[in-house]
Amino acid sequence: MSTTFQIDTATSRANPTPAPLRRLTVPAIRARKQDGVTAEPIVMLTAYTARQAQLLDAHCDVLLVGDSLGQVIYGLPSTIPVTLEMMANHAAAVVRGSYHSVVVVDMPFGSYEQSPQQAFESATYLLKASNAAAVKLEGGAAMAETVAFLNQRGIPVMGHVGLTPQAVNVLGGYMARGRSDAEAQKIVDDSRALDEAGAFAIVVEGVVETIAIAATKAVSCPTIGIGGSAQCDGQVLVTEDMLGMFERVPRFVKRYENIADVIEAAVTRYADEVRTRTFPGPDQTYQPK
Repeated sequence: MSTTFQIDTATSRANPTPAPLRRLTVPAIRARKQDGVTAEPIVMLTAYTARQAQLLDAHCDVLLVGDSLGQVIYGLPSTIPVTLEMMANHAAAVVRGSYHSVVVVDMPFGSYEQSPQQAFESATYLLKASNAAAVKLEGGAAMAETVAFLNQRGIPVMGHVGLTPQAVNVLGGYMARGRSDAEAQKIVDDSRALDEAGAFAIVVEGVVETIAIAATKAVSCPTIGIGGSAQCDGQVLVTEDMLGMFERVPRFVKRYENIADVIEAAVTRYADEVRTRTFPGPDQTYQPK
C-alpha cells in the first residue's frame, strides 16, 4: 500500500468552477434526523468519476463511491476483488468533481474485518488519498467495536446492514433479507449496535419493507434505503442502474431513463457517418485561409 498522497484539486475542462459553495458535512447529514423524524429525506447516489460527480453533485446530499465500481466500471463478477487503491483513486476523482455533497467511500472486502487497527489503517489511507469525508463498511453488531474505534479517532463511519454484497458467498446470493423472524430481528439489532457505536448513518439494503421501517424507528441516526422502504430517512441507488445503463437490474431499482439506448443510437449514427464519409464535415474540419 502506497503512503505517498497527492491530492489534485484541479477541475476538468468540463467543469466550470462554480461560485464558492459550502460543502455539506457529516454532522449536517446526521442532524437531518431529530427525535426520530427526518423532515427532508437524504438523497444519495453512487459516483465513480469526476464528470459523474459534476452532474450529480447539485442534486445530492451524499455521493457514495461504492465498491460496486468493481462490477459497474471494471466488469468484475462481484465486489470481492476491489482494492483499496481502486477505491482511493475513484474517490479522489469524485471529490475533485464535487463541491456540495458529502463524499463517502466504501471500504473494500478484506480491508477492515481483521481488527479495528486494520480498519483504522485502511480508512486513514482512503481519506488521506482522496480527501473524502467518511468511510462506509458492511456488517452489524460484529463491526460495532470497529465503528466506535474509528469514530473515536476522527473517522466518520456509515454502516450497512441487511443484504451486504461483500458477504455474498456466506449469504448464498443477492436475495432479500429479513424473511424469517430471526433474521429480521438480527437486522434491527445490527442497526441498533451500529447506531450506538456512533455510525452517522446506516444503509439498509435489500430487506423486507417492514424490517426497514423497524430498523429506521429503532435508531437515532438516519437510515438510507436501497431496496428497503420509502419510510427510510433517505434513499440510494447505483447511478448506472437508475439511468438504465444495464439490461438487468435488481428488483428494487426504478429506471428513470434508458441511457444505454441513447448511447447506442448516437454511436450508430456516428459509425454510419464515418463509413459514408459524411463525418467530419465542414463544421468539424479546418480549411485554409
